[in-house]
Amino acid sequence: MLVTDRDGELAGRVAETIEGAASAACDVADDAAVAAAVAQAVERFGRLDVLVNNAASCGFDAPRFEDEPDGTWERDLDVTLSGAFRCSRAAVAALAASGRGAIVNIGSVNGEQDFGNHAYSAAKAGLASLTRTLAGSVARRGVRVNMVAPGTIRTPNWDGRDDALDALARIYPLGRVGEPDDIAAAVAFLASSDAAWITGVTLRVDGGLLAVNTAFRRTLDDVTADNG
Repeated sequence: MLVTDRDGELAGRVAETIEGAASAACDVADDAAVAAAVAQAVERFGRLDVLVNNAASCGFDAPRFEDEPDGTWERDLDVTLSGAFRCSRAAVAALAASGRGAIVNIGSVNGEQDFGNHAYSAAKAGLASLTRTLAGSVARRGVRVNMVAPGTIRTPNWDGRDDALDALARIYPLGRVGEPDDIAAAVAFLASSDAAWITGVTLRVDGGLLAVNTAFRRTLDDVTADNG
């Protein structure tokens, strides 16, 4: 496994926790860096079986939409959507050569429903579309392309904000926010031979958030109880 991050030191620390892993600094907004990372993976491991596109940028929305700056829009799309495009383009030949290649994109529930963040959400919706079109394009070369769409996940972005996570947990039908292992398991499945006949799909890993309107159901239950 090759662990990449724009922060090469951070990538190295993560790689040290995984047996046999290597690391590389890679900015997915830089074509040359992406090509170098793919080449390093092939050279180090002799082949490339799986690409996970996990890089993202999520800027804050302006209070009014008409005040949204170009920079936020351009950065979020360049990293979140175009970054996955660049990495997939650089890797697809090696993935096809392996005979069992798989791409797993990390999307978001933001790509399917309004949770704020205009640019990030548009990028994730675009990534869902790219997942489908790329799956059709490379299927005959033996490469599968799928996407995992997480809900709220307890990552370092939420450090020091446990109260916010506790509040968010109440809107999830399964009663909690997600953990990194929830996403890792879904990615591992889609990357594995167990998913050998699955391509072009988006797998929601969201605790039922998009399937169940928790607020509506609770309100209905309250109304039913009052009328009982």
